Amino acid sequence: MHIPDTIFNQVTKPARYTGGEWNCVCKDWDSMNVRIALAFPDIYEVGMSNMAIPILYELLNAMPGVIAERVYSPWPDMEQRLRQNNLKLYSLESRHPLNQFDIIGFSLGYELSYTTVLNMLDLAGLPVFARDRNEGGPLVIAGGSCAMNPEPMSDFIDAFFIGEAEEALSNIINTYGKHRQDKQELLRQICRLPGIYVPQFYSAAYSQKGTFTSISPVQSYAHASIQRIIANELKPALLPVVPYLEVVHDRAAVEIQRGCSRGCRFCQAGILYRPVREISEDRVLEEADCLLKNSGYNTLSLVSLSSGDYSAINHLVASIIERFKHDGITISLPSLRLDKSSIDLIDSLPSGRKTTLTFAPEAGSERMRKAINKWIPEEAMMEAFSAAFEKDWMNLKLYFMIGLPGETMDDVSSIASLVDTICRLGKGIRGRPPRVRVSVSSFVPKPHTPCQWSAQDSIETLNQKHILLQGRMKRGSVHLSWHDPRTSLLEAVLSRGDRRLSPAVYTAWKKGCRLDTWSEFLDFNKWQQAFNECGIDTSLYAHRDRHPDELLPWQHISSGVSTAFLKKEREKMFSTDLTPDCRHNDCNLCGLQGIYPACRDRAQQLNKK
Repeated sequence: MHIPDTIFNQVTKPARYTGGEWNCVCKDWDSMNVRIALAFPDIYEVGMSNMAIPILYELLNAMPGVIAERVYSPWPDMEQRLRQNNLKLYSLESRHPLNQFDIIGFSLGYELSYTTVLNMLDLAGLPVFARDRNEGGPLVIAGGSCAMNPEPMSDFIDAFFIGEAEEALSNIINTYGKHRQDKQELLRQICRLPGIYVPQFYSAAYSQKGTFTSISPVQSYAHASIQRIIANELKPALLPVVPYLEVVHDRAAVEIQRGCSRGCRFCQAGILYRPVREISEDRVLEEADCLLKNSGYNTLSLVSLSSGDYSAINHLVASIIERFKHDGITISLPSLRLDKSSIDLIDSLPSGRKTTLTFAPEAGSERMRKAINKWIPEEAMMEAFSAAFEKDWMNLKLYFMIGLPGETMDDVSSIASLVDTICRLGKGIRGRPPRVRVSVSSFVPKPHTPCQWSAQDSIETLNQKHILLQGRMKRGSVHLSWHDPRTSLLEAVLSRGDRRLSPAVYTAWKKGCRLDTWSEFLDFNKWQQAFNECGIDTSLYAHRDRHPDELLPWQHISSGVSTAFLKKEREKMFSTDLTPDCRHNDCNLCGLQGIYPACRDRAQQLNKK
């Protein structure tokens, strides 16, 4: 498709839309059997920082007869130009309109991206409702963490992929190739594949009070429970597409392990990416070498949900430092645990300046840290901060969460007390207080976690807690920021919603909602109007405690972690009992021992004892 150059002259950051980046893959369109658009429902700078898209991009383009190209949401100025000139949203590599692809695959990582998905489909010239897309149109699929509760988007997506796609891509491609001429037969055959959910083959029921009661297959070939796919072999992206403009994470990123065994009870990622799978040190070094050579980046990020838990992290970092000591490479270690060993590790990195140390205590009181199973004794935290201040690390960023189940106003106040103690400690060691940025988010109950049954605090209660913290944090060296409770309400509603929310998502989009992940575009009033017009009581979804025996809208989607385990963890949350890390203790029998070989072996060893 020809895009006039004059359009690029009329928009901000035209490099978002031109393509042609280093390492992008351009195949002969006409000779390909299957053409796939990898769609990310946010702008280029955010999408190019996502780690899943490069992996899928490289794996798919390595398949003979398959082409995968990228598409991101345009900024409003580009959307306006596309609509004014009657142009369709197009891929970056070949500039083909999205509606000419065979498969469009959306990555859903955040609930507030839902209206952007609809906007991208509309910009592509496609009906947003799955029921309105005819035989000749693309197959629209979606995956990512939000697909673990697919119901709010069930009216718009043909099929959801549940889990990690590395080892399942070929099944989907082969099935598409055999049945592409008959969309209904294609959906029937795809529905039979492991890890695939096709919403039209399921029916939901609700009580007279409006609560969800069940969801069940209406066809014999539809699975009663869709099991999350767990990749046995993690595939890296060794030829990263290098953007022409600065993106959010502008660095080479190598995954050193997937999954986390810490078991924080509010954390959905800790459940959805179980079990922990480490990449060997030799392979990490090989991948780092390849990434740096093929990208030109001088920063290498060692990515994991908890990088410090990599079993040989100190040796790995030392090996990377030695290997690239003459190349001026900087190492980034995100997601480190708050302890002295992390401070020592960070201080060992080859860096010419002291930047900001970032940690997430999550709660101010030891009681709440035990409740969420992120117990860090205050004594251990002070030891870590003392080590940081002694090494002249005087800039901190600390993440906390309010509204956690069982939280009191005293627990909220303890956040300010903890920050005050840290500031006094720093002043005592260095003669001046550290600069501390405190970021406070609101608890959002997520599916497939021990907190999935818990209510979210009301907007009024969250505002009261913010006021308390503002009153307590008046030091000049402390900067407090917090998330808008209204945004957190939307997240909770969409996170725990059922398929009755699809009309509300559509109505919000029709009212102009898109790019809701950006605070300057999020219009809470329009969302509230959409909920009201569609008869949605947001408190039913967000502010209601659910009984542990109540059936949930995502009951047909299995993470592999059993409901019995989640219920047990919920009980331990309220009794503030800790669950040990299964990497260093006995298997906790979370349910994966029934489906994943390494976990099964651990469980068998436990039984022998």
